Amino acid sequence: MRAVYMTDQGRIRSHNEDTGGIFLNADGYRLAIVADGMGGHRAGDVASGMALAEMKNFWENARGIKLPDQAERWLKEHISLVNGVIFRHSRANEECDGMGTTIVAAIMLEDSATIANIGDSRCYILNETGFRKITEDHSLVNELLRSGQISREDAENHPRKNVLLRALGTEENVEMDISTIMFEEGDTLLLCSDGLSNKVSEKEMADVLSSAASLEEKALKLISLANEYGGEDNITLAIVEFAGVSEVDS
Repeated sequence: MRAVYMTDQGRIRSHNEDTGGIFLNADGYRLAIVADGMGGHRAGDVASGMALAEMKNFWENARGIKLPDQAERWLKEHISLVNGVIFRHSRANEECDGMGTTIVAAIMLEDSATIANIGDSRCYILNETGFRKITEDHSLVNELLRSGQISREDAENHPRKNVLLRALGTEENVEMDISTIMFEEGDTLLLCSDGLSNKVSEKEMADVLSSAASLEEKALKLISLANEYGGEDNITLAIVEFAGVSEVDS
């Protein structure tokens, strides 16, 4: 398995509220995370940074997760714990009031990937059947789209596109989506913040991921495209390729 994580401030924002990474646990399995912070007075940095630090610590000390149902239980339990940590911090610190973060996290086992998400950071898979989005955005625009109130074209340029219906740390309890897919040799996972998915089309993502370039070159190309198309937001991604050689690029 090969993996790369990359983040970029973009062309407009004064600082980067995204974070993420790829981490190994005690048994040698990977957890990939992308988190996109939200909140005034730089509190988005705090929320996404706390989410990442907590999840990293939990995962690096995790053992005995061998099966998809164990991965699903682990993600549900530990994302819920992190939600409580962020929520209590926001209540105790006035400058962090109302802060939160999206999260998309994927655990890669021998032949499966278990994905959890809250908010509008996404996970895609490229495999022999094509390129598709695994996660559903927890956003106002996606709910309007799902209910048939607006078209896909309307959704692309909707003025309330950034309104989230769920985020990590904004409520005492949070719901998340969790699913498991088979992850086989030759498959590629892409986790990303909306700084990428709002700018780069799924066709362009698929073209880059299926190219002969190295993982680092693919990541750089995707970030370059998002910046080329405006770069109004922070851009963060993790790419995981199921291959015979084990390595992590940074």
